[in-house]
Amino acid sequence: MRAQLNASLALMAFFAWTGWAQTPASPAVGTGQQAPASAPGYLGSNVCKTCHADVWLNFYKNPHFKSIASGTEPPERTGCEGCHGPARAHVRAGGGKTTIPHAFSLMSPKAIMDQCLTCHASNFDKANIRRSEHTQADVPCTSCHSIHHSATPKYLLAKKQNELCYGCHANIRAQFEMPSRHRVNEGFMQCSDCHNPHGVFNATWAMGVQTTMVKQELTNEIACLKCHVDKRGPFVYEHPSVRVEGCAFCHQPHGSTNAKLLRRPVVFTLCLECHNGGGSGTRGAGVDIQSARHNLLDPKFQKCTVCHVPLHGSNADQYFLR
Repeated sequence: MRAQLNASLALMAFFAWTGWAQTPASPAVGTGQQAPASAPGYLGSNVCKTCHADVWLNFYKNPHFKSIASGTEPPERTGCEGCHGPARAHVRAGGGKTTIPHAFSLMSPKAIMDQCLTCHASNFDKANIRRSEHTQADVPCTSCHSIHHSATPKYLLAKKQNELCYGCHANIRAQFEMPSRHRVNEGFMQCSDCHNPHGVFNATWAMGVQTTMVKQELTNEIACLKCHVDKRGPFVYEHPSVRVEGCAFCHQPHGSTNAKLLRRPVVFTLCLECHNGGGSGTRGAGVDIQSARHNLLDPKFQKCTVCHVPLHGSNADQYFLR
């Protein structure tokens, strides 16, 4: 009988400590303590840290900690329970994933995204996430992000950004090892400088056909122009392939065995993909063709850019001559 009495007293003391028997006093705002857990089933993050000390130890460095530090968020958007839901059932059961309302390791990709978007839906860069290629392929948020044990200080990524992307895009890893390449592996830039993994608006280049999640920069321009601003224009004489087809029509954006990331090793062979006599051969009604004096067997005519220098557009000459 005495053992049963002691067990009952210990259980009542535990209930009182976890907030079931009474509501704790409200802490001061800005002290790093959360608002009182007044909503049904919400106990507060202090209960969680008792068992999950390894997560709590560095949680103050986590961007999500500001929901606790502010002291102004409702319980359903504060700390651990802001993502995982009310903890009462989990604590009563003594742990176990199945007792966590939102156990991300047990949730479907769509359910994970819906839970994350309860807070992140207002971010403009996630406006297209529901129709992005990653979402369509059932790639959940937790495939790229690690909330508790992030390897990077930004974006809570599970790995260093380029290594994270290479995990699925192994063919792109090979392209960044080419002699001519963008310096992603060297750390000079990263994948998200050009791509938005959460989805993008329809492209304003390449006839609006865009499947590689390339961001729009400078309001509605291709991402290349964020760095290569001298190619932006507008020019008096536009190069139609640049304006209509986009940069990737001539260049391999990740890496190439050819100079200047070109798709072909010899310049004139790239130019001849368009300037080959197709159409009427007049500007405005077709593609310009070479004059009779352009003997392409002569090496001096095999490097078009010797004479046609500003190939991306010109304000001086319609044929892009010097």
